Amino acid sequence: MSDLPAGLPMAVPAPGLPEAVRIHEVGARDGLQNEKTTVPTEVKAEFVHRLAAAGLGTIEATSFVHPKWVPQLADAAELMPLLADLTARDPALRLPVLVPNERGLDRALELGVTEVAVFGSATESFARANLNRTVDESLAMFAPVVARAKAAGARVRGYLSMCFGDPWEGPVPVVQVAAAARRLYELGCDELSLGDTIGVATPGHVTALLDELTGSPTGGTGTGTSDTTGSPANTVPVDRLAVHFHDTYGQALSNTLAALQKGVTVVDASAGGLGGCPYAKSATGNLATEDLVWMLHGLGIRTGVDLDRLSATSVWMAEHLGRPSPSRTVRALTHQEQ
Repeated sequence: MSDLPAGLPMAVPAPGLPEAVRIHEVGARDGLQNEKTTVPTEVKAEFVHRLAAAGLGTIEATSFVHPKWVPQLADAAELMPLLADLTARDPALRLPVLVPNERGLDRALELGVTEVAVFGSATESFARANLNRTVDESLAMFAPVVARAKAAGARVRGYLSMCFGDPWEGPVPVVQVAAAARRLYELGCDELSLGDTIGVATPGHVTALLDELTGSPTGGTGTGTSDTTGSPANTVPVDRLAVHFHDTYGQALSNTLAALQKGVTVVDASAGGLGGCPYAKSATGNLATEDLVWMLHGLGIRTGVDLDRLSATSVWMAEHLGRPSPSRTVRALTHQEQ
């Protein structure tokens, strides 16, 4: 695909970084959900198949939210059977889906889904706008969803939005975000993804939140308490955390690097940079998976992803959407025009 000499980017490891990173690919769900033009179910299925063929081991497939709220993903029940061959061939492949409530969970479990996600908020304003509930009410709604999913043997991920800024409330205190994150995690989530929903985070802010949430002695606000063993109480282990950055202000990669330096090894990204936030008109979408892979491979960090195949997939999807990919790496590798 590319006319670059073999071996680029050159791998030059940096101290203090993980040896491998698991990319949680969100292009098929978060990337497509705001598209106004309906993408055919068969195209979505082919998209997931191509992402898997490119080496992505976790691909968030769809959402079982009510079609009234996200019309683009109204075909979730039709899509999942078209992906059954993928997990049959590779049982290690993970195809999580978003479930907003118990009814969504029922629909997902009926189709044999083994991994689900719930979506909470660190701020009251976004909880009201997105869930029509307060933060407390949304957590109460998620509690039986998480409990029932776990009882059914499913893995559960918790998303927390507005972790770094809110379009109505402005800056969100780190301690407020950490408290909401702990409450969501304590429901029983196996993994917690911290979302920069409107893309306003900067590296120092990322470090401060991770320090506060994990009880790191090197940073944060010093508000963590300790139990009798001397370990920080009410903290979330860093190996249970993921980060989800939007690139609105061009900070997604620098924020990711800050998270890696704090021990995070799971990063959300969207093939081709698909997606965006409806509450931030300037949002350019999620961190592009190709841009992330280029940086990680340059740092000598394993991802298992074939960058050329992934870029080709993003070009293919961009053609279906009728516009070029916003990913700079895709454009550089495929010579796409701006």
